[in-house]
Amino acid sequence: MSALYIHIPFCTQACYYCDFHFSTNLSQKGLLVDCICKELEMRVGGWRGGEAEGLRGGEMERWRGEQIYKKNMPIYLPTLPPFSLSPFPPLNPSTLPPLNPSTLLPLNPSTLLPLNPSTLPSLSSLYFGGGTPSLLGAGELHQIFQTIHRLFEVEKEAEITLEANPNDLTAEKLALFREVGINRLSIGIQSFHEPHLKMLNRNHNREDSFACLERSRQAGFEKFTLDLIYGIPAPSHDIWAEDMRLAVGMGVNHISAYALTIEQKTVFGQWVGKGKMEMPNENFQAEQMEMLMDFLPAQGFEQYEISNFAKNEAYSRHNTHYWKKGAYLGVGPSAHSYNGQARQWNVSNNALYIKQIQADILPAETEILSETDHQNEYILTSLRTKWGCDVQIFADSPTHQRTLERLVEQGFLTMENNFVYLTRAGKLLADAITEKLLF
Repeated sequence: MSALYIHIPFCTQACYYCDFHFSTNLSQKGLLVDCICKELEMRVGGWRGGEAEGLRGGEMERWRGEQIYKKNMPIYLPTLPPFSLSPFPPLNPSTLPPLNPSTLLPLNPSTLLPLNPSTLPSLSSLYFGGGTPSLLGAGELHQIFQTIHRLFEVEKEAEITLEANPNDLTAEKLALFREVGINRLSIGIQSFHEPHLKMLNRNHNREDSFACLERSRQAGFEKFTLDLIYGIPAPSHDIWAEDMRLAVGMGVNHISAYALTIEQKTVFGQWVGKGKMEMPNENFQAEQMEMLMDFLPAQGFEQYEISNFAKNEAYSRHNTHYWKKGAYLGVGPSAHSYNGQARQWNVSNNALYIKQIQADILPAETEILSETDHQNEYILTSLRTKWGCDVQIFADSPTHQRTLERLVEQGFLTMENNFVYLTRAGKLLADAITEKLLF
């Protein structure tokens, strides 16, 4: 099983809490989609480029920073053996020489190497995140999917998720999404309370949320997840209780709920720094999380990860793949990848991403994970889930074993069949508990 993530870094306006990489300048959307498709070609498909056209003397071997890219050589694919990056120093964009656009090699589809369908890597999960992927037009989506289907064997039962804003889900857009094969929508509701939507600077209203789900079902969609935010400052918990009730009433089988966090580079972060806004009250947020853990299970939802609830095991296949440390490939600005031994992340800058992809450079940095890194990542992800953490990882550390015993005695962890799990009390302090167990 392998997974592909595609980051679409565009939004029509900036939500005041959002710390993900995005731009509200949509003028380069088409060009960036071209580069996303070219990055997929570079990483997966092999590219003849200049040799077929006689460019640069037929030489198609070049490397920049920590990446090496050779003719016919697949780059960073989760299902392939781990690559070696140790001879190359970290990529420092500030040290790159200026590029001359007139010398850049265009991607010529006629020069692409033919692929053998029997050797294509398979995908069981494809996820479009952002940003706002629902802003993609018909031509852009078809272009991306044509590239994917040529380079990958997309499994018949693959889960293909697209994040969407409610007001983007028009009948025309929904028909397009169905046409290209998207079968799961992640809808950013956040709240049904109009003043909260305005406070967050969302570009939809309460009625958009109800209408978009009805249209989506009419278009044939059956798999949804709704995103909610709790801990938004309010005089009482009544608004949060109503948000949860309305979300459940929409009849979906998956809900994700996240506490409002204040990140420094966001509008809210700037407001807090200037004294225009107070930090969210931790006790207030904890009380709302407890309401969440009471209400959703009472409605038939299972809390299979701290922030994720599902009915009838309708787990997010893509996120579960992350939490179980499966390999995945990330494409687009700021996208992350993992191949079992290393993590890689693309530059979080649209202009630099485009410039380097056009120059046949993968704009990425890589970290080779140590044994300790692997252990800590396993603890960080596994403890958040219903599947728990295997205590065997602590077998050689008496210190960690004593910490585990204390946390069990204090009621923050429970142990069963050599696995430890967060209790209800533990979920409220998950970050602090996890930190105590890291190596």
